[in-house]
Amino acid sequence: MKLLENSRFEALNSQLTVETGDAHIIGRIESYSCKMAGDDKHLFKQFCQEGQPHVLEALSPPQTTGISPSRLSKSQNGEEEGPLSDKCSRKTLFYLIATLNESFRPDYDFSAAKSHEFSREPSLNWVVNAVNCSLFSAVREDFPALKPHLWDAVDQEICLSECDIYSYNPDLDSDPFGEEGSLWSFNYFFYNKRLKRIVFFTCRSISGSMYPHPEAGNELDMDLSEDEAEEAVEEACDQEGGSGLEGGRKPVICM
Repeated sequence: MKLLENSRFEALNSQLTVETGDAHIIGRIESYSCKMAGDDKHLFKQFCQEGQPHVLEALSPPQTTGISPSRLSKSQNGEEEGPLSDKCSRKTLFYLIATLNESFRPDYDFSAAKSHEFSREPSLNWVVNAVNCSLFSAVREDFPALKPHLWDAVDQEICLSECDIYSYNPDLDSDPFGEEGSLWSFNYFFYNKRLKRIVFFTCRSISGSMYPHPEAGNELDMDLSEDEAEEAVEEACDQEGGSGLEGGRKPVICM
């Protein structure tokens, strides 16, 4: 898997890493070529020792909920696909695992990941809405301006209407975002077979109390007397209450 340069993604990634006061958001969008070379070919041969590339592997049920499978498990020609909607070939599974390894190296190794840790998402609209809701609940007033640029950049890179969408939903032991203080996370793969390309969109939210802050802030706090510190806290709370963005934040539920 080769990381493809995309200046629009780089600009978006800088806007997807923000501190909101009560949480720290870390997100990134990356594009990868599925054309194998060098180490990828060697790893793929090892991977295929457990099963041929065309063999289908069972996936976990999709994260999409509340939608009738009878309406979702249809191919483009209208024929029922049935249980195949929750399976993928071992070659596709290798692409997903290789993308994770490339994206998170050298901190994590996903070579032992199993098919049940992945799901195929049958609804593009649901995935888009889920991402929008998570990001809007985190950054609030900044997201409406960002949203159209984000999805336009993804669509230009991968052609969303042609994509199979997968998600990575590991158990706590395997989850790179499973550390203490993690509030939520998502990992979506937009796979276009024609382009032989995957766009990987990953994002997490970490509690502000758990995220490390610069030492300079601690030094400034030590210079304040107790009365000054209390006044500063009260003033900050008053400002947040007036804006209605931080102090009164509530989870957003999108249907």
